Amino acid sequence: MQKIWLKQYPAGVPAEVKTDLYPSLVALVDESFRTHRDRTAYKFMGASFTFGAIDDASRALAAWLQGSGLQRGDRVALMMPNVPQYPVAVAAVLRAGLVVVNVNPLYTPRELEHQLKDSGAKAIIILENFAATLAQVIDQVPTKTVVLAAMGDMLGLVKGALVNHVVRRVKKLVPPFSLPAGVATTRFTDAVARGRRLTLAPAAVGPDDIAVLQYTGGTTGVSKGAVLLHRNLVANILQAEAWYQPALKKIPAGQQIVTVCALPLYHIFGFNTNMMLGLRMGGCNILIANPRDIPALLKDLAAQPFHSFPAVNTLFTAIANHPDFDKVDWSHLKISVGGGMAVTQGTARLWLEKTGCPICEGYGLSETSPSATCNPVDSTAYSGTIGLPMPSTELVLLDDDGNEVAPGQAGEIAIRGPQVMAGYWQRPDETAKVMTADGFFRTGDVGLMDERGHFRIVDRKKDMILVSGFNVYPNEIEDVLSQLPGVLECAAVGIPDEKAGEAVKVVIVKKDPALTEAAVRAYCEANLTGYKRPKVVEFRNDLPKTTVGKILRRELREARR
Repeated sequence: MQKIWLKQYPAGVPAEVKTDLYPSLVALVDESFRTHRDRTAYKFMGASFTFGAIDDASRALAAWLQGSGLQRGDRVALMMPNVPQYPVAVAAVLRAGLVVVNVNPLYTPRELEHQLKDSGAKAIIILENFAATLAQVIDQVPTKTVVLAAMGDMLGLVKGALVNHVVRRVKKLVPPFSLPAGVATTRFTDAVARGRRLTLAPAAVGPDDIAVLQYTGGTTGVSKGAVLLHRNLVANILQAEAWYQPALKKIPAGQQIVTVCALPLYHIFGFNTNMMLGLRMGGCNILIANPRDIPALLKDLAAQPFHSFPAVNTLFTAIANHPDFDKVDWSHLKISVGGGMAVTQGTARLWLEKTGCPICEGYGLSETSPSATCNPVDSTAYSGTIGLPMPSTELVLLDDDGNEVAPGQAGEIAIRGPQVMAGYWQRPDETAKVMTADGFFRTGDVGLMDERGHFRIVDRKKDMILVSGFNVYPNEIEDVLSQLPGVLECAAVGIPDEKAGEAVKVVIVKKDPALTEAAVRAYCEANLTGYKRPKVVEFRNDLPKTTVGKILRRELREARR
């Protein structure tokens, strides 16, 4: 395919980016901490943390991790919301020569057990709010080193103690838990304090070493770890930095870029687009621990000017429609990037009307670190497309046989570039299904390219459901529900949802006539993260099927209630 999209690049954005500027994420992190030492790197609950403070804490934690017996290449799970301990832990794990395994803190015990087993994580750094979940599976997983963080750990002696008291005693957000004696459990603050007395042995990591295992759903219903190498993540950071230049130039000279970090850092969008890109540019991230609490989020934003706001469509919608919207000064906002799910025209129009800053929709996946395409950040209006391929990135549209389709025809979007993963963790069969012989990653999304080189998603080959930017795979839902007594067979499909883009609908054929919707919902609550739980539960006498017995999901999607 001819790269006709290059003619649409804004002035100053290069077609190719030198993506080997750093041999590893560690080199990028070290340079950032050294160069911007006295700048504010993060703001959280009214406190500010300099690059130097994060640097010192991460070095100490890295030394402690090495001293705890972990070996180069061992996996360390991180299970926390957006708290300052997260960037400290990420830098520490990487500096110690270990591999980050990002974990959704809202996982159920079943989901957490799978990810810890599959990754072989020997250690976990976890906010105590979620330790009760870990306690339920700790005997079944290889994770025997636990670092317990508390919400107020880095807020100072007095404020930290007050925050922890409120979280534990007043709001009761830390359920009771007990970890067995055979598990080495250390408080985050103790690990950092002990690490300050140790010497960190610099890890000799290179571009082809694994930096992150980013778990994503699978067509088989089994969550798979996308293997992201140091060079993959470095490349995407530099690609995004180059792409954002036209908007960054609008920030007055000498001002530090301030970014709203409402995207969860355990999600690859927040991990690389907020945290890592912020490190590279010497920017400040405003950490939002709970983006669902819109009044608290807007209160945080009203306290300071900010320039960049990456988010999913649902968050843009909730903020733009909130009565406290006008309490925030939006005049400094220069970049609004929408990703994770489709941006709707109504939300884009409202956001532009109320902030004066258009949402530039992008597209990416865990497997692409994540950014693959984006609309130009100097756009003045919503385009309705996923934009143009990023620098050093190629997109082609393929038919079912892997051949490029004719111009103007729809085909499966396939991506090639330095940000594309090395494969799925210990799943060569699954890797072979998505990687072509010439290095393109087949996304499963069907798209079209217009005459200007802009791409648009028109359908999905996979049955994946996209709920507020999170992948939900029907097979996983069906596998869980099939184990509920009283269910004969079931099917899960995505249905349109005004807030989340899509929502989960399950259709069930009963084995036990006494089975109720309430029982189904209770079972899902115990076994599925919130965004995977069905919004609609429907009972039928049978499911529509092909002559060979395959469930016709399309019919179920079309028969909405």
